[in-house]
Amino acid sequence: MADPLTIASGICAAGALLSTWQLRRRAVHAEAEIGLLQAELAAERHAASHDPLTGLPNRRAFYRLATSLLTDAAGRPLIAVVLDLDDFKQINDRYGHAAGDQVLVSVAERFAAFAGDNLVARLGGDEFAGLLTTPTVDGRWIEHATRRLCETLAAPIPLGGFSLRVTASVGLAPVTGPTQLTEALDHADAAMYRAKSLGPARTRRQLVDSAPLAD
Repeated sequence: MADPLTIASGICAAGALLSTWQLRRRAVHAEAEIGLLQAELAAERHAASHDPLTGLPNRRAFYRLATSLLTDAAGRPLIAVVLDLDDFKQINDRYGHAAGDQVLVSVAERFAAFAGDNLVARLGGDEFAGLLTTPTVDGRWIEHATRRLCETLAAPIPLGGFSLRVTASVGLAPVTGPTQLTEALDHADAAMYRAKSLGPARTRRQLVDSAPLAD
């Protein structure tokens, strides 16, 4: 016959093992819950600071990130960029908002590729902005960069069996100091509107359809 003390010890040991297993299970569950909450919080923060369509930083995030970049620029030349699509309303009216959304996504991708590691954002609607580090801020560099960016954005955009060509009016302006972001963006915005006012004959081409895409 088994010793009662041995039986009691065995029961206690089994109870201790069960308690340890339950505690570990609860700890694992708690860690999973914490991880899920952290992921949800990160997703909420990202959603609050990024444009849901293009994935670029939104207006609020742009100003916050740009201010931080300007503070840490350490004297490096910086250029503020503002661009606005030409006749974008015609795309939505003629082809529908789904096509308009695809155009915005394509423009965002091309602008981001042009900017490289630099900051770009969608401010709202068809307006985008960026803050670029540059080797220089002279007029020749600004003119060259403006032309290259316009050419990049004007490449045909595939849209379900056909391609669409859009153009953008672009303005660039140097940022002269950490506190001059708003002023530089105002100058870039003014330059963009001057380019737009020149009309398609001088600075941009009208919205056109290209030939149907090959299968």
